[in-house]
Amino acid sequence: MAPTQGTAFGIGQGAVMGAAVFGIGALCYYGLGLSSQPGTLEYSTLWPQYVRDRIHTTYAYFGGSCILTAMSAVAAFRTPALMNLMMRNSWLVMGGSIAAMIGTGMVVRSMPYTPGFGAKQLGWMAHSGVIGVVLAPMCLMGGPILMRAALMTAGVVGGLSTIAVCAPSEKFLNMGGPLAIGLGVVFASSLASMFVPATTVLGSGLFSISLYGGLILFSGFLLYDTQRIIKYAETVPPNSVSAYDPVNASMSIYLDTINIFIRIAQILAMGGNRRRRDVKEYIINCPVFWVSVTVMESTRYHCILL
Repeated sequence: MAPTQGTAFGIGQGAVMGAAVFGIGALCYYGLGLSSQPGTLEYSTLWPQYVRDRIHTTYAYFGGSCILTAMSAVAAFRTPALMNLMMRNSWLVMGGSIAAMIGTGMVVRSMPYTPGFGAKQLGWMAHSGVIGVVLAPMCLMGGPILMRAALMTAGVVGGLSTIAVCAPSEKFLNMGGPLAIGLGVVFASSLASMFVPATTVLGSGLFSISLYGGLILFSGFLLYDTQRIIKYAETVPPNSVSAYDPVNASMSIYLDTINIFIRIAQILAMGGNRRRRDVKEYIINCPVFWVSVTVMESTRYHCILL
């Protein structure tokens, strides 16, 4: 298994603890209204009804994506043939996973949005289902670990969303450039972690950047994307030629949440008991799993470009 202690991991754990303290402080500062500038929450009282409806619809698609992904992962885990396929460390499986996730994501984003149930909604369901299938091997970590990871992810996402809503409306929208640079670093580290053993000094550093650095990075992305969605909902006219697309808007916070969940589950798995150590070691060092993480990071970068 990848080492859970040492200089690289100590720095990573310290960085996450520092980010958590900063987040709690920001939540208290903005939540208690101590900022001199009015927050998005105050401005929301002036929103027309169509802006409220857009944001509600966006988060409904976000919640639906999470549910569909979980259902797909459980269904795939209970299908031996599909699990055997996903557990193979072959380039064919890796290439198929990459093509399926990127392909379905690009198809969904390219489709025009219409209310109701149509082609775009079918593509959205397929994209969420494909990600669930790719993440199905994580079920080997065990229900207790995944439930704890899901609850902790819900707490992180809820807390960060509250900060973004209570902060001034464009406070985090200037973070796009630094976040994109950070994503490139985490992406490269995740890619290199497939080939460099985590027991080496270099490997542990790369693993720590991908794990702990990725957790901090995607938390920052969640702040940025939450305010970006609000700005998008506010600025698109109700009768615009380019209609507001809640499906595309929800995909960014969905991918942020998935990446946060993966890393929290990894951290919890690394501190588990010895009986499941062999399974956790396989999941953490599985090339298919790391390719999946890397592809989701590249898909997240695709969202920035759009």
